[in-house]
Amino acid sequence: MANQYFENTPSVEHEVKNFNFTLRKHNLDFMSDSGVFSRQTIDYGSRVLIEAIDFQNIPNGNILDVGCGYGPIGLALAKEQTKRNVAMVDVNLRALDLAKKNADNNQIKNAEIFESDTYDKVSDKYALIVSNPPVLLVRRSLIQF
Repeated sequence: MANQYFENTPSVEHEVKNFNFTLRKHNLDFMSDSGVFSRQTIDYGSRVLIEAIDFQNIPNGNILDVGCGYGPIGLALAKEQTKRNVAMVDVNLRALDLAKKNADNNQIKNAEIFESDTYDKVSDKYALIVSNPPVLLVRRSLIQF
């Protein structure tokens, strides 16, 4: 079976890539690697989602980024919204490690990054939940027949 970026521990060899990208008028440095989604650059869907968020229409409160990968969505929002905490979750441990490094490298202090399979380990309430899932996840335990 091919190794997938939505696996907990990708077994593909590391191939670290560093790049810079401007999101919401903030110049951010990113470290990416093989075994994570959109490792070459910020994908078009994430860029559109990031730029489309209008915080004038979002109530006060924290933000949740589900399936954060190496962090472009959550970190861009955290960089702009310094009075909000941004929780970032993913199942991929390699992606989470990269997201933590990217938060540190960009001096982002209001991001909490932790492992969770979608909402499994999420317990807080959020003013905004964002996600650009590259796959459709269906969990039987959430489906009512």
